[in-house]
Amino acid sequence: MADATRLSFKEMCAKFDVTPRTLRYYEYIELLSPEKDGRARFYGPREVARMKLILRGRRFGFSLEEIRQWLMIYGKTGERSQLQAWLQMADRQLVDLEGQRRDLDTTIADLKALRATAVEELDRLPKR
Repeated sequence: MADATRLSFKEMCAKFDVTPRTLRYYEYIELLSPEKDGRARFYGPREVARMKLILRGRRFGFSLEEIRQWLMIYGKTGERSQLQAWLQMADRQLVDLEGQRRDLDTTIADLKALRATAVEELDRLPKR
């Protein structure tokens, strides 16, 4: 490691279990801004914190564009605006996730019912 506060490109990939392509893409769309020394890239505490937020946002189902806008708001206007933007994003995403859960619950119930019907039909057939 370059020093205790910076991670190399390879170390950053390993720490967050992402591919080099993913890390380069996050830099390309301005989610991350590593320090550059020639061709080498180094990620300090700010970039590590941003990466944690990016991955958390992805886990919650946010698009990279939503995450990028959220991080930009924080960088420009401070904590109040960031939290307001975050609350709006979270509310939208919760509605979407709850809808997905309802759809999934319905699909599971339908599959269980169809399976139960198949079991009943199988029980009615003569055993060979």
